[in-house]
Amino acid sequence: MTEITAIPVTEAAFAPFGELLTPRPRADRMINEGRCERHHALATVERGEGEAIISIFRSQPVSLPYECRLLERHPLGSQAFMPLGPDPWLSVVAPDNAGAPGAPLAFVIPAGMGVNLRAGVWHGVLTPLDRAADFLVIDREGGGENLQEITIPPVRIVA
Repeated sequence: MTEITAIPVTEAAFAPFGELLTPRPRADRMINEGRCERHHALATVERGEGEAIISIFRSQPVSLPYECRLLERHPLGSQAFMPLGPDPWLSVVAPDNAGAPGAPLAFVIPAGMGVNLRAGVWHGVLTPLDRAADFLVIDREGGGENLQEITIPPVRIVA
């Protein structure tokens, strides 16, 4: 079994897979009579011919070490995950290797930060750490096959 270490996420390390959803060091502009910072257009929703939809996913937790056995991707649209709770979570991603997932990477995403996965990026299922969590999810709804799942040999993820 392959073992990988989950690492703290950085913008540069995550860039091949998508964008991090977190406020910038400085707001793009102030709105609402100067009481609200707007951190504008943190990511782009890729939706092809479909519609952008907003959902809430509730996921059961895992603890490290964790064995990842399932990867999926959405070739027709991006998928953004923003945690609604106060806890860190795990994002497992893998580069595409001629239509199959390459070697997975695991990132520890801090509390209050989300990710936007580009269309076609292989990724693990939602993985809150230690307790159940809700996520605001923005993705694509529409025609065409937009979900591909693949079972992989187990990858053990450690802290």
